Amino acid sequence: MAEKKAKKDKDAKKKGKKGTAPSGEGTMSIAAHPRAARRVAQAKGWGGLLGFLAGGYLSLSTHTLAEAGFRALVAGVVCYAVVWRGAVFLWRHLVVAELRSRQHELLQAELARIGAPTAQIGARAAEQGTRTQVGATS
Repeated sequence: MAEKKAKKDKDAKKKGKKGTAPSGEGTMSIAAHPRAARRVAQAKGWGGLLGFLAGGYLSLSTHTLAEAGFRALVAGVVCYAVVWRGAVFLWRHLVVAELRSRQHELLQAELARIGAPTAQIGARAAEQGTRTQVGATS
C-alpha cells in the first residue's frame, strides 16, 4: 500500500513539473500583469454573459424552455472561450509593446545620463545591425 502511494506521489511530481514555465524575473506572464489580468477576467465575464443572453434570445423560437436554455448555455461557453482567447492575444501584444516602450525610455535616459549623442549611437547601431529587441515568453 505504501508503494502505491509513493508511486502516485512520484507521478504527481513529474506531472506538476512538466509543462510549467520557469519562475523568475526573466519570464513574462499575462496573469502577473496587474491591468492585463483584471481586464482579461472582465472580458471573459462579459463574453460569457452576452453569449448566454444572445443564445437564449435567438433560441426562443424553439418553443421549449429546456432546449433554449441548453442552447444559451452552449453559446455562453463558446463566447466565453473565444473572448478569453482574444483578450489574451490582445494583452500579450500590449504587454510586449509596453515593455519595448519602457526599454526605449530607459535607454534614452541612460544615454542622456552619460551625455552620449543619440544620433551617433543610433547610426552606429544601424551600421552594425545590432538592434536591441525584447523577447516575450508565453
